[in-house]
Amino acid sequence: MLKIASNRDMTSGSPLTVLINFTVPLLLGNLLQQTYSIVDAVIVGKFLGINSLAAVGAGTSVITLILGFCTGCCCGFGIPMAQKFGAHDYLTLRRYIFISLKISAVMSIMIAIITSLLCSDILGWMKTPEKIMNKAYIYLLITFLGIPFTFFYNLFSSILRAIGDSRTPFLFLALSTVINILLDLLTILLLDWGVTGAAIATVLSQGISALLCYIYIYRKYDILKGSKHDKKFDLRIARQLLYIGIPMGLQVSIIAIGMIMLQSANNSLGTVYIAAYTSAMRIKIFFVCLLESLGIAMATYSGQNYGAGKPERIWLGIKLALKIVIVYVLILNIIVWSFSKELVLLFIDSSEIDVIEYAALFIRISAIFFIVLGVSFIFRYTIQGVGYTRLALFSGISEMLARTFVSVFAVPIFKFWAICFGDPIAWTFAVLFLLPAFKFVNRKSLLINN
Repeated sequence: MLKIASNRDMTSGSPLTVLINFTVPLLLGNLLQQTYSIVDAVIVGKFLGINSLAAVGAGTSVITLILGFCTGCCCGFGIPMAQKFGAHDYLTLRRYIFISLKISAVMSIMIAIITSLLCSDILGWMKTPEKIMNKAYIYLLITFLGIPFTFFYNLFSSILRAIGDSRTPFLFLALSTVINILLDLLTILLLDWGVTGAAIATVLSQGISALLCYIYIYRKYDILKGSKHDKKFDLRIARQLLYIGIPMGLQVSIIAIGMIMLQSANNSLGTVYIAAYTSAMRIKIFFVCLLESLGIAMATYSGQNYGAGKPERIWLGIKLALKIVIVYVLILNIIVWSFSKELVLLFIDSSEIDVIEYAALFIRISAIFFIVLGVSFIFRYTIQGVGYTRLALFSGISEMLARTFVSVFAVPIFKFWAICFGDPIAWTFAVLFLLPAFKFVNRKSLLINN
């Protein structure tokens, strides 16, 4: 018998209440994940200097590409799990879980090996300046070697979210965040390992999160204690998981390809712009956490309600989520336009005037368009939650094409101003695709009563 707390069922009760209860721990977990990056950037920028900060940031986009693919696949694996949980089909749910574990083991090891071998080539393709190449290579290599840790943490988190538990991954991540900070201080300040220490601290912290999640699921729920039949590999189920998971992973990666193009264009502008972009991106990603968390919540919420045969609740959830986005973005813009330079000073010494000015400019322009990003998250994850992951993939292609255009044609003319508008233009292109895509999904699944 599957042990599940009744309050994790998102198919009944107030849509606003279940969304908030699910989103808050997810948001806190995302904020903690970003704290990993922020702690690294603060310590590296303050104690090791601008070149080291640029080295850490030089491979940010490619890290997003690879780790984003892993995270996207895990989220995709969780969608059929959420649907089976909503339908109370616990036998199939267990089989999905066991097969996803086997798939993830193979995929994560293969990805780690391939990316590690390509580190040097990747940094060369991204036009990384020679004076930061060695440090950037070490940071990227260690990050890639830790991919299995990242993959399994996200898989276990996805399993827990599928059954309505977003609180547990947050709690374990909170503990590993503290460990990450302590390891940063030990390896960078005491052992003097430089950017190598920052990378090691992050990877080990992610591994601890994965291990703790596994132990908790194994002891708390019967879903990891199935019969031999449950654990037997089934090619049909594996194909179902990959059919949903791969497009979600590719979507994130395709978006990241556009980001790599943009970062490569920015790298060619020089170290000052790399440092400005790196610090600004840390801040921007931190602020995006609520929007992304709400979107991920909509994927689980939509999946459970779709599996339970309650599509009308999905539309109610969409409307409530959009209202939350509007309020949040308005408040956020007030904060950003009032304190953007103070935020940048968390990463950059006050003497680096040019870096501070460029980073503040990037953050302010991004904040204006966060409303567009929020809309894209809500509709993209909802479409994925009801099983149309391949359709949502095309929104990622739209973003990639937009960033590529900006990188190739706009950056040579408008320099850093074009970099600042690269993401907003990409978000706009995504929404222009997602709105008609949602209408198509509604015709197929009747999410809105006509």
